[in-house]
Amino acid sequence: MLLNLSMTTNESTADVSGLTVSALRAALATAPQLPVTLVWPDGEPIEAHFHVTEVGRVQRDFVDCGGTVRQTVICLLQTWVGDDLDHRLTGGKLLKALVHAEPVLRGADLPVELEYEACNVVQLKVVSAVAEADRLVIQLGPKHTDCLAKDVCVPSARGAAAGGCC
Repeated sequence: MLLNLSMTTNESTADVSGLTVSALRAALATAPQLPVTLVWPDGEPIEAHFHVTEVGRVQRDFVDCGGTVRQTVICLLQTWVGDDLDHRLTGGKLLKALVHAEPVLRGADLPVELEYEACNVVQLKVVSAVAEADRLVIQLGPKHTDCLAKDVCVPSARGAAAGGCC
């Protein structure tokens, strides 16, 4: 399931797509006993002994290159891979963490993203959660940068007009 959430600040709108907290909670509730498997966008799973160390509400206020004030708000799951090779996170344990985070999330049904440290810290969208016979698969999707003011900044988007942001 892919859902779209728009947050508005002043006169702008910033779109953030991904599975929402309520959709993730519903999927976790269907399979509380199953171990959770996180799957990279390329289809490979991350280490099975990962931990979710934080559930947070992250708000980013910014000005795009065209001068528009924007805001994005997400639920961020921070993961960590430790030395406990026998650790397995179940759907029920992750659901409990999301319930504990309700006061922090402030009741908002936010899109969920996941933070993972490989060589660098990466942040990915949570795009689906599906119960299989022996595991609950949480599919991760890529995030991309984009120019949010193409009509002002990108010559091909505004014709041959002079000006721009940069």
